[in-house]
Amino acid sequence: MREGAETALRARGLRLTGPRRVVLDVVRATESHPTAEWVHQMVRRRLPRVSLGTVYRNLRLLVAEGLVKELPGPHARFDGNLSEHHHFTCVGCGRISDVPAPSGDPHARALCGRVAAQSGGTVTHHRIEFYGRCPECQRRARARRRSSAGRRPRAAATINRKETSPWQESR
Repeated sequence: MREGAETALRARGLRLTGPRRVVLDVVRATESHPTAEWVHQMVRRRLPRVSLGTVYRNLRLLVAEGLVKELPGPHARFDGNLSEHHHFTCVGCGRISDVPAPSGDPHARALCGRVAAQSGGTVTHHRIEFYGRCPECQRRARARRRSSAGRRPRAAATINRKETSPWQESR
């Protein structure tokens, strides 16, 4: 069960600023793995004068304190779900979904054991990322295929070899 934002911040000795509390609330309230810009837009609904810089600083602090996870990638995304889980990223629309990772999964334990044996290191944790197309993108692709299947293919334009185009040099 998730502790409240105020309790979580107090437990770590952090000041209870308005923006910090709202940033944490916003990230925890969504499953969409938002960007800092999206979090900023949502925070501004409650605190209209908050800057993007303030949101970034608070997100970095919340990540450092273990209250929020940051997902690596070309655009940092944030995750308020601190339970052990993996992610599915749609290559069509970029949506990231949580995939439950049951603790004690024998396959995950075996994989960690193999990685530790091969690397000589100690595995402290892992994250598995899945990529593919979400149901919405699959539906759109099927609709596009159906709509284009009814069309006749266009004949390629041919140029009579004896005629030259005004843009070609004559030989």
